[in-house]
Amino acid sequence: MPRTDLPFEELPHYRAAPTAPADFDDFWAQTLDEAARHDSSAVVLPHASPLTTLEVADVGFAGYGGHPVKAWLVLPRQRSGRLPCVVRFPGYGSGRSSPLDALEYASCGYAQLVMDVRGQGTNERGTGDTPDPEDSPHPHRPGFMTKGVLDPRRYYYRRVVTDAVRAVAAARTLDSVDPDRVAVAGSSQGGGLAVAAGALAPGVAAVIADVPFLSHFRRAVEVAAEGPYLEIAEYCRAHRDSAERVFATLSYTDALNFASRATAPAAFSAAGMDPVTPPSTCYAVYNAYAGPKRMRLWQFNNHEGGGVFAVERNLAFLAEHLG
Repeated sequence: MPRTDLPFEELPHYRAAPTAPADFDDFWAQTLDEAARHDSSAVVLPHASPLTTLEVADVGFAGYGGHPVKAWLVLPRQRSGRLPCVVRFPGYGSGRSSPLDALEYASCGYAQLVMDVRGQGTNERGTGDTPDPEDSPHPHRPGFMTKGVLDPRRYYYRRVVTDAVRAVAAARTLDSVDPDRVAVAGSSQGGGLAVAAGALAPGVAAVIADVPFLSHFRRAVEVAAEGPYLEIAEYCRAHRDSAERVFATLSYTDALNFASRATAPAAFSAAGMDPVTPPSTCYAVYNAYAGPKRMRLWQFNNHEGGGVFAVERNLAFLAEHLG
């Protein structure tokens, strides 16, 4: 894939003006207050697994609107005391998948909670088990990016971001988890959700956001050559007079606006030839991030980013900040 974004030497300096509306903080405070009316305790059921060194549990918790959200909890079988925990969010279109896709953090001694994404998980990358009981009254493009996009309160990602924050709260109720050492992590959609949860969930200890999606929507929709951002462009192409209303809604769930409100230590990455999450959008979020941070650019990689090398980097980062 040829490079279509800014030259490599310009990326570290790329900044974007925040797009947060005046009521951004009130919007999220009200949203999370409504969600907090539901018990945050996780319901944990044992799950049979062929894994011999790891233990798996099927977890449920109340997300947005009290809707049930599923997750996998994967733990080292040999453990003592409460463990630091990594709450991981899947990429676009994927659900929590199989516990066999959630081995790296638990294998290194962490508790890992893998959140299902409501309505997603119907492709080969990872199945899911959490429906989305709410939908938009307006037409939308196939996919999830434009579901309810004419109304911030009905927008699909308002529900998903709330689920992500509630997943952190649920993790802290687990007997196996040290509530003071909970990190959030993800790649692509999961990276954008990690930034949002890092901003909205109190006391997050660390954030990992690899090639974060849901970032700097205005530029992403104009520059991305492949992937879900094109759903927004196609919607605006059909609904010619709705573009500004669309981007006004998107501003409430843009990682660019969450970044300035997040203070936990964070590890970011971008891929120089990524046609799905243009690297300039990742750098925009990174440069807006308020906490201690580091960035790795995988210059010649596509949306896969650093792959296993990113996993190694992230494990070193977690050892530094979670112990």
